[in-house]
Amino acid sequence: MPDLPKKKVGIVSCSGEELPEGTVTRLAALKVLEQLRPAVTVTICLPLFLAGGEGDRAFAKFYPTIAIDGCDKRCAARGTEMYSGKPAASIVVTELIAERGLGNPEGKRRLNAAGKQAVEATAGQVAELVGELLQKHWNRTSGAIEETSVSEAQKPVQATCSCNSGIPVQPIIVNEQTVTMIALPLVFQQFQDAGKPVSPDTTRELLETVKIYNSIPLGEDEAYSASLSREYAAFCEKERNIK
Repeated sequence: MPDLPKKKVGIVSCSGEELPEGTVTRLAALKVLEQLRPAVTVTICLPLFLAGGEGDRAFAKFYPTIAIDGCDKRCAARGTEMYSGKPAASIVVTELIAERGLGNPEGKRRLNAAGKQAVEATAGQVAELVGELLQKHWNRTSGAIEETSVSEAQKPVQATCSCNSGIPVQPIIVNEQTVTMIALPLVFQQFQDAGKPVSPDTTRELLETVKIYNSIPLGEDEAYSASLSREYAAFCEKERNIK
């Protein structure tokens, strides 16, 4: 398995522009990413995520994320859960404003004083959540927090877009051509940890899982299945030899 950065949290913010609260989410996320927690957070582009961005979806599957929504439609949180997994934490700006007795944000390009207060409050809350998540162990196999703290020291990794976040890739040969598959080593690890043997049933399940993070050309399922079966068998054999 590649040595992946373990202390990273994804920030996915609402992309709505019709409400001032949408602007609050984006500015708050930017403050966290650039000022409050720059070394341990990455941004997940919600429009790209919903459109099928493989790198963003893979990151949100294997790392904890915080969804920041402007209103109770919770587009960021629901989109993340639909395509990758339930966010580790979620904030709704309208609820945060009500809880703290802040004024109503106004303005879409230029926020009023209340809107700027909401940005500070939201960013502060997100930064606190990031700190809490970094003290917990995120299980990449189950996509959830384990109730044990991480004691070993780990190097922080400079934050950037989630497509450069360290999600492992693996080249495989399909129809005599090399194809790079996103998150394949982690998928193989998930299957092995679950005790799934090399078999036709496992290969079919592997293909469906791989399709979540990679585009498989129409009509090439059989070729990809053969390659995945071969690579998974090699992965399992290598893991057995290591143990």
